[in-house]
Amino acid sequence: MKAKLLSFLPLGMLLAGQAHAVISYSIDLSAPEHHLARVEAHFPAVDGKDFKVNLPVWRTGRYQQLPLADGVRLFEARDSDGKLLPWQRTASGEWQISVASPTDVTVSYQLYANELELRVRHIDASHAFLDASGVFVYNPERRDEPLTVNLKVPKGWQSYSGMATGGAAHSFAAANYDVLVDSPIETGLSQQRSFSVDGRDYELVVWGEGNYSLDTMVADLEALATQAKVIWDDVPFKRYVYMVHATSGAGGATEHINSTIIQLPRFMFRERADYLKFITTASHEFIHTWNVKAYRPSGLVPYDFQKENLTDLLWMAEGSTSYFQAQLLLRAKVMTPKEFLEDLAKRIDTHLNTPGRQQQSVAEASLNEWVAQGGDYAINHSVNIYSEGFLASLALDFSLLQDSKLKHSYRDVHRRLYSDFALPKSYGSEDIKTILGALSGKDYGPWWQQHIQSPLALNFDELLSRAGLRLSYGKEPKFKPKAGMVVSGNSLVLESVQRDSAAWQAGLVAGDELLAINDLKLVPGTLDKRLGDFKPGDSIKVSFFHADALQQRTLTLEQMPDGKAEVVAVDKPGKEQKAFFKAWTGIDWPFDANGDLPAKP
Repeated sequence: MKAKLLSFLPLGMLLAGQAHAVISYSIDLSAPEHHLARVEAHFPAVDGKDFKVNLPVWRTGRYQQLPLADGVRLFEARDSDGKLLPWQRTASGEWQISVASPTDVTVSYQLYANELELRVRHIDASHAFLDASGVFVYNPERRDEPLTVNLKVPKGWQSYSGMATGGAAHSFAAANYDVLVDSPIETGLSQQRSFSVDGRDYELVVWGEGNYSLDTMVADLEALATQAKVIWDDVPFKRYVYMVHATSGAGGATEHINSTIIQLPRFMFRERADYLKFITTASHEFIHTWNVKAYRPSGLVPYDFQKENLTDLLWMAEGSTSYFQAQLLLRAKVMTPKEFLEDLAKRIDTHLNTPGRQQQSVAEASLNEWVAQGGDYAINHSVNIYSEGFLASLALDFSLLQDSKLKHSYRDVHRRLYSDFALPKSYGSEDIKTILGALSGKDYGPWWQQHIQSPLALNFDELLSRAGLRLSYGKEPKFKPKAGMVVSGNSLVLESVQRDSAAWQAGLVAGDELLAINDLKLVPGTLDKRLGDFKPGDSIKVSFFHADALQQRTLTLEQMPDGKAEVVAVDKPGKEQKAFFKAWTGIDWPFDANGDLPAKP
């Protein structure tokens, strides 16, 4: 398919042929010390009707409503002559401006920006990160009009965005508000590297000091970029910007149509385990450039920025992206087979120890994401669209590989979604089942009902054996006692109690404070060691406070594997299993004659 590159055209081409002046935004960041800025939005040629402006109530990539309008103060609107126009607040993210006759309307307001971890807006003396959803208002009737953005910044700052550059420094242009809202701006004191892969330009921009290596990051991002063709036929951008915050007190990442923002603690880059968090996150967000940004479920097309956008396919948007992230790194030799299988084992083990997997399907979890909360209730009654979506994608991939006799994989499903349902189109569950049927020659309706509409119940022994693998907890598995309760931090207050566990059956709940086991005082930080004094099947007496009242319960300890989950080779894997493994991962069978994996690619 032909990639849509409108957002990357030069400013003159973007604005050519417009019958009237474009919408323009400006933001004054010249005094950033107190997280404050002054924003101005100029809307030309407004007719004589009342004029509405909105600030989104959520941002793309985070499917929850946020109080973004609370950062707005000193709001005012003026006409072409500079006269104040009356206005009223009509919703949490909406201002209604009274306009009596045709005129330009200029809206201005003070913006408070100190939400670094939300990845919406953050301003301080060293930089500003600006996601338009929390910065710039828009008029819903003029959402499709071209616009410009101009920044006034302190001396020495540099500005970056996936948007087209404007006619001056610190200036950008976009084809419409949807491009603006999905093209964040990073401006300030930062380090930058550029590179090109297969005719596409990339930038790496890092704000903050840390123990990262720009050379290593660039080399691995280059290798990652070469693997996109494994899934998709082309690339939907001409330029892509990796924005990285090496900081403190913030972590996470958000995908955009031409860029990503990744936040990690500043000293979490050097050690291999830490660096893998960065590069797998980068892979995840890069994949999102196609999955979600180039094609997405019908409930998300077009985005409605003023309310929740429901779909039962968020597991595919997020979980399938998680599923592919390590595969591309493995093919690029950025991740070793050992690291790849360690990640898979950890995900399976987490799934098996999440009671919510027995109650909620990935489809229901997708619909529930807008109101989903973490904690004890989520563990016991819910699943995560990322982790459970990963395993649903694994199951779908293995089923399709088997049904098509290795001719097609889950990658082909996403290739078809990109070619046939790219924006402004959208897709639904029936479209996916149609694609699956065409690739496999089978009706995937029953499979979909069993694995997507119902709680996911996988036989991992049978599933993994197709690729010559099995789940293991050591060559000689051992077991340790399990109570099913987790304390919060270094306290003795229960953070969660696993549903149907020994502690659950004894009546302990989250919030209870442990005091003693068998009448001997518990010391914070020693619960697991204390439980290690017993064996599975032993009965222990637990003393605790429940609602400030002293309680005692006797519980019988269960058993759990005393070892790290591993995905290892089966004994004497056959040619068909090795062929399945290669069709799945894209690499040859990696185990040596002893069944061991190399530590390096």
